[in-house]
Amino acid sequence: MLYYVMLIPLLALFFAMLNYFSVLKLDEGTVKMKEVAKAIREGANTFINHEYKTVGLYIVFISIILIIITDINVGIAFILGALMSGSAGYIGMKMATHANVRVSNTARNTKDIGKTLKVAFKGGSVMGLSVAGFALFGLIIVYIVFGIWKGQLDKENIIVIKNWLGISYIPFAMTISGYALGCSIIAMFDRVGGGIYTKAADMGADLVGKTELALPEDDARNPATIADNVGDNVGDVAGLGADLLESYIGAIISSVILVLYASFLISRETMEVSYITTFKLSIYPVLFASLGLIGAMIGILYVIIKKSSNNPHKELNISLFSSATITIILTFFLSIYYLGDLPKNDLNLMNFRYGIYSPWLSAIVGIFSGIIIGILAEYYTSDKFTPTKELANFAKGGPAIVISKGMALGMKSVLYPVFMLMFGILLSNYFAGLYGVAMAAMGMLSFVAATVSVDSYGPIADNAGGISEMSNLEEEVRKITDSLDSVGNTTAAIGKGFAIGSAAFAALSLFASYVYSQINPSMKLDLNSFLNINLINPRTIAGALFGAALPYFFSAYLIDAVVNAAEKMVQEVRRQFKEIPGLMEGTAKPDYNRCIKISSDGALKEMKTPALIAVLTPLISGFIFGTDFVGGLLAGTTFSGVMLAIYTANSGGAWDNAKKYIENGNLEGEGKGTDAHKASVVGDTVGDPLKDTVGPSLDILIKIMAVTSLITVSVFKIYHIF
Repeated sequence: MLYYVMLIPLLALFFAMLNYFSVLKLDEGTVKMKEVAKAIREGANTFINHEYKTVGLYIVFISIILIIITDINVGIAFILGALMSGSAGYIGMKMATHANVRVSNTARNTKDIGKTLKVAFKGGSVMGLSVAGFALFGLIIVYIVFGIWKGQLDKENIIVIKNWLGISYIPFAMTISGYALGCSIIAMFDRVGGGIYTKAADMGADLVGKTELALPEDDARNPATIADNVGDNVGDVAGLGADLLESYIGAIISSVILVLYASFLISRETMEVSYITTFKLSIYPVLFASLGLIGAMIGILYVIIKKSSNNPHKELNISLFSSATITIILTFFLSIYYLGDLPKNDLNLMNFRYGIYSPWLSAIVGIFSGIIIGILAEYYTSDKFTPTKELANFAKGGPAIVISKGMALGMKSVLYPVFMLMFGILLSNYFAGLYGVAMAAMGMLSFVAATVSVDSYGPIADNAGGISEMSNLEEEVRKITDSLDSVGNTTAAIGKGFAIGSAAFAALSLFASYVYSQINPSMKLDLNSFLNINLINPRTIAGALFGAALPYFFSAYLIDAVVNAAEKMVQEVRRQFKEIPGLMEGTAKPDYNRCIKISSDGALKEMKTPALIAVLTPLISGFIFGTDFVGGLLAGTTFSGVMLAIYTANSGGAWDNAKKYIENGNLEGEGKGTDAHKASVVGDTVGDPLKDTVGPSLDILIKIMAVTSLITVSVFKIYHIF
């Protein structure tokens, strides 16, 4: 069956290729538009090439370590995961740098928001289809090569083995963990590197250009504008794609690893789970994701072929909801026909309350939880709703007021999404135990191709607006691109909600796998009681406290990295306006390359440490304090990381849209250049590193730490100091 299923991600990649070349066929517009677009494209290519060269060294080093402490299969799977994630990010970013100018030119020629949306969305769909296509294609290769050809999913190999170091693990569980870690490492570098790059440029451009000199956004006289537009591509397209690809794979492998360990443990008891049940439940998440990809492709096709509409928000929502609906229907029949022959006794042993429908019901819980979390993110960040409108109104009181109000808004926005996560975890666990919790994460991201397509179109529209401004196109063109960009900010907040929510679900199931993987094959235990954390254990409490503090240190490092680069950017922009005669009057050209170099250097210098924090913290903790401490560490990091991620994403999104609300003339008596607008720009600038660097990176931190702990727990449960 897997050989046939492989055709689905290949079809998605073929669809992406068709969209890629259909966008390239469109005209780029005027000579000035082509010049600006070329500068953005070259800046993005230069940065990502440097970034991937740096990452390549880390990939080689980590793969060698994995080969030494586990086996060669894990190292190869790790490299494959990194290759798939890197390919998706690279292709999606390349498309974005070609699509931006064509979106601008479509708006210029047609003055039609619907037709312009189609071009931007088609460009974004290349990223979305590449994310799901490459991720699933690579995972199916792992299943076929290691699971089937090398026999790791054969009955005699779904056991705990010991390697030359005396560490024990289930071979296939370790191999797919390696694949997931490869995806995660690329995601961390892309998100952190791209986030530092784009926000340093954005802050520098806004603080001097908008606040001090009252220049329009993306004014060609501002030296930081090209760097800002480059950053949209490397941070909000390549970074976002790698982020959700990592979440997607994390959701799938968490359920697979869990069922392998749970089946093994149950089989140590008097009753044994049959091999066919273990095998089918290991394949089921991959089949589920494949059908979700079909649903997403149909949802994407809807926007591309439907007659143009002047309501882009409605069109994008229909795309997402139709993708989810088709996924729900297709996977219902998958559950009936694929799981229908599983023994009832096995299902009872796996805590499946409603038989073969239990995993599907849990996944549906995840889908609805993700949608509701996304709607909540939209409510708190869109300028169509009360919270952001109130925030814009408070900008009249100055920067301090708008910043304080935005912080309060972000903190308030944490409660209801966390309530949905709580409800989702309890309900999915009720249906199918911890396997159900993992399937809830899978359901939430099953149509990730549609989610990423909707998210990626936003930065393309933002870039199109920048090109329109720098090419001196008429005001109507900028209004169209700004309208699309505003919708894109909201859809990006929804996408971050999906990523954060799935991280919470997947982290719980990965934590369960972490606990299960420590057992001795001769132990007798109950699956439910075994997961109870002993809070009286000082090491567990100490680990939880340290883990809860870690996301704050991690976030502070990222904000520092952005601010350090942004400060240099501000000084450089001020210097150019001071030292280049005629720059303010528009008779001289700014030195864009100096600003691009500042952003690139800052990102390349600072992006390594966050990745090392994520990988080394559980390793060092484990080798010093052992498994109980790391268990507490994972719990603490997950809890505080989820809260902080929601807070930063929503407060930053609200500040951004409050600024746009004022710029669009929606606040009576206020508009561009007024004191309220300047205050909102300051608020937006404060929110920039929060929503586009810190928030998205925290869910990656949670999953990298969980996967790293799962891979290495077999080592430090034997080799630790205390």
